[in-house]
Amino acid sequence: MINGVIRAATEGETINPLIPQWYDIVGSLICFVVILIFFWIYALPRMQKLLDQRAEAIEGNIAKADEAQHKAEALLEEYTAQLADARAEAAKIRETARTDGQQIVAEAKDNAAAEAARVTATAQAQIEAERKSALVSLRGEVGSLAIDLASGVVGEVLTDDKKAQAIVDRFLADLESSEKAEKAGSSN
Repeated sequence: MINGVIRAATEGETINPLIPQWYDIVGSLICFVVILIFFWIYALPRMQKLLDQRAEAIEGNIAKADEAQHKAEALLEEYTAQLADARAEAAKIRETARTDGQQIVAEAKDNAAAEAARVTATAQAQIEAERKSALVSLRGEVGSLAIDLASGVVGEVLTDDKKAQAIVDRFLADLESSEKAEKAGSSN
């Protein structure tokens, strides 16, 4: 270029310094083509291979992330289902326990009522046995007292057992009938 400016100055032609000479254009074009061929043959395939590898890696990572997300969603659904089952089972257990508790309370009440009835029946039987025993012992005592009293009233000794027994029985029968009459009169 400098040569072109010097030659143009010596020849007297006016050359525009902004427009290069044809040999400069051809030389630049040859360098450009060589560099273009080099990039086309060596650099561009390597860049394309590197970009393809990165794209595959990114797509693989995206696929793995999607798969992990699907697995996480499946696990969440499974966990939710298990939680719902556990809650339902807990409610069932609570209801069973409540029912069993009510049944146990009812059985305990029945057992207590049966035991109370048994104790009452035993007590009544014992009272009746003691009453009969007391009645038998009182009959004997009242009989001997009545005979002694009758002997004192009559003035003779009553030694006949059959007569004495008949007197005692009649006295006790009168006593019982008057006792029953008193009870009937007081209950009205």
